[in-house]
Amino acid sequence: MDKELILEDFLPYRLSILSNTVSTRIAQAYEKRFGLSIPEWRVIAILGRFPGLSAVEVAERTLMDKVAVSRAVTKLVKSGRIDRKFADADRRRSILNLSEEGRRVHNEIAPLALRFERDLLEGLSPDETETLKTIMDRLLTRARVLGNP
Repeated sequence: MDKELILEDFLPYRLSILSNTVSTRIAQAYEKRFGLSIPEWRVIAILGRFPGLSAVEVAERTLMDKVAVSRAVTKLVKSGRIDRKFADADRRRSILNLSEEGRRVHNEIAPLALRFERDLLEGLSPDETETLKTIMDRLLTRARVLGNP
């Protein structure tokens, strides 16, 4: 017989709570200071590292929903933080790059994000941090193999 499901002990629930708590804290800082949502910041972060991606490629790299990426891209184009051009071979495919303003925002937020990560991990030893990363990678791989329940 399976054990009883106790939600507050259920690993998927606990991971979700952790993720939502961390994302909310980061979102509050980005929204207040830069007027950015988490999806918008993720688009900026990925284009900062991999310029010239399409919105579909951004969605694939961030594992974000295509609709969320599309909305973020639209807002970032309107705010002048990213530039969108269309591929010569396929006019449906847009090529996204950070604008000068987008690069400035990226360069301001990146150190704040890294500081937040450092502060979050402060209570862990370097060995524990490495173990956490390894476990997270293994759980992600396993979750992808399992698919839908």
